[in-house]
Amino acid sequence: MRQHGTGRTKLTWAALAAAGALVLSACGDDGKAGGTDEASKAPQGGTAAPRVELPKLTGEKLEVAAVWTGPEQANFTKVLKEFEKRTGATVTFVPAQDPIVTFLGTKIAGGAPPDVALLPQVGALVSAVQNKWAQPVGADAQAQLDANYSAGWKKLGAVDGTQYGVYYKAANKSLIWYNAKAFEAAGVQPPKTWKDLLAAADTLSASGTPAVSVAGADGWTLTDWFENVYLSQAGPEKYDQLAKHQIKWTDDSVKQALTTLGELFGRKDFLAGGPSGALSTEFPKSVTQTFTGGDRPAAAMVYEGDFVAVNIAQTDAKVGKDALVFPFPAVGAKAPVVSGGDVAVALKPSKGAQALLTFLASADAAEIQAREGGFVSPNRGVDPDAYPNDIQRNIAKALLAAGDDFRFDMSDQAPSAFGGTPGAGEWKALQDFLANPSDVAGTQAKLEADAAKAYGN
Repeated sequence: MRQHGTGRTKLTWAALAAAGALVLSACGDDGKAGGTDEASKAPQGGTAAPRVELPKLTGEKLEVAAVWTGPEQANFTKVLKEFEKRTGATVTFVPAQDPIVTFLGTKIAGGAPPDVALLPQVGALVSAVQNKWAQPVGADAQAQLDANYSAGWKKLGAVDGTQYGVYYKAANKSLIWYNAKAFEAAGVQPPKTWKDLLAAADTLSASGTPAVSVAGADGWTLTDWFENVYLSQAGPEKYDQLAKHQIKWTDDSVKQALTTLGELFGRKDFLAGGPSGALSTEFPKSVTQTFTGGDRPAAAMVYEGDFVAVNIAQTDAKVGKDALVFPFPAVGAKAPVVSGGDVAVALKPSKGAQALLTFLASADAAEIQAREGGFVSPNRGVDPDAYPNDIQRNIAKALLAAGDDFRFDMSDQAPSAFGGTPGAGEWKALQDFLANPSDVAGTQAKLEADAAKAYGN
């Protein structure tokens, strides 16, 4: 199973008070860093004085695989360009498909694995180790990890006590981004509870703007919706048990969470394009259609993590002015915070692969992508001024303030057959639920059947 040896850590409620206060305090900024904007003065592509020593790799060629596309891929490519500049190596980005374990398996079977892969699930890391694909991190990468990362993030990159991965990218997946003009036109304020969210959605939809843009074509977003509702309503102990399949998906706590989520998904007027429109909307479009269209966007809100800012940047909207954010509302006694992340793993025992892991574990690499927006690093050495605006800066501060007390995305802990495969398992079951939110029992039965098969229990 995915969670073996990972420490099973995930971002908790302990960070929420800080995250909520920090994020909301930044909602009035103009999208720029406060003060003298030191981040804009840093050289493009890196820091003025490198803080990590890298070997010369002149003539060496590396391949790096990840599921990132569009602007996220473009921003990461800038990091790779800096690595090339410092080492003399040539690095090629290889677009991967979900599930990445299947993609890598095909590459490895063909004798052409990438040198490094960035895995979006804890389970994918465990599978890579169990399949004997992954290489333990070298001494230089370990030194960067020890200097820059908390024990919790290091444990997430370890399997059975051996360090295999570097968590290069993290995410706060408990944020709802909203169109400031749409909220103002409807006279709506950011809600703090689920009940208030439904009331705001009703007011927004009545004003002529559907409340929520849901990326139903991408099943992973629906797992995130469920996890936030479940964590807040059922609590962290149940969350951990369900993540390990120690309780069944037919449990009453799952019924309650799906029933609650159905209060939103079951209102056709709340969803941009209705259920059919939501099911045909992929994640990037779910964001861009919320922040285009002037006074009549396709929706007033879109749910997802801090990385939404990357897609907002593809519109004319400015984060901190036109695009604002509030924490996922409390369903139960406390509001949820769920975290995710991407872990870099070497798949070849090469000097170049280890050098790239060392670089990705450094603050130098993280600060390059931080400046581009839509990126949060668990690296404690990153200068807060590297983030382009107060919203993202404060999200990053809240993540670091959580220390080792955090919860990780539930579906990312599951076997990929259940929690990480398009058109199958949890992704497909929740897409079917979005199409028919009244079928709670049927959804539970399907989830449990698929989970039992994937977990083997």
